[in-house]
Amino acid sequence: MPGRSHDLHGSAPDKSAAALLLIDVINHFDFSDGEQLLERALPAAKNIAALKRRANDAGIPAIYVNDNFGRWRSDFKKIVAHCRDESRGKPFVELLLPEEDDYFVLKPKNSGFYSTTLDLLLTHLGAKNLILTGIQGNNCVLFTANDAYMRDYKLFVPSDCTASNTEEENEHALAQMQNVLKADISSAKELDLKALSS
Repeated sequence: MPGRSHDLHGSAPDKSAAALLLIDVINHFDFSDGEQLLERALPAAKNIAALKRRANDAGIPAIYVNDNFGRWRSDFKKIVAHCRDESRGKPFVELLLPEEDDYFVLKPKNSGFYSTTLDLLLTHLGAKNLILTGIQGNNCVLFTANDAYMRDYKLFVPSDCTASNTEEENEHALAQMQNVLKADISSAKELDLKALSS
């Protein structure tokens, strides 16, 4: 059963068979093609926000797995503040602001697992089912899904909770994750979160 543990001795306090990963959603979109991606990402952000609320109700912890923008001294609060400070991505980020009890992992490369504490955090949570959301579907979401699959996690990548520069690129990435990584790509509303978390 999902729930909270009061033992904080270096371990995550939550226990759940599932975890919700929000990949690169704290984003300034200040890069080439950023405007194009933002236009496609805003509908996904609304779906991710709704899914996050449902996940919270089901006792599923949320983990922000975010780019450190190449700054090894970056901290998550500074990244959030930067992206809310009149950046192109502000309307996107405002929809997905982290809450006090959410987790975060800063990543230096595409995959959320590469040189990060993500695997250790998931072990402490007891998570075996990973729900992957975020941007870009054909890049960081796909790389994270690849590494999760190799670690024997069961993958759920809601098709309405990822975005890439084009619809074709996103659909191709989703097909790859479904066919090669055995991911369930049902829409967010179709996910039985209670079943995944227990």
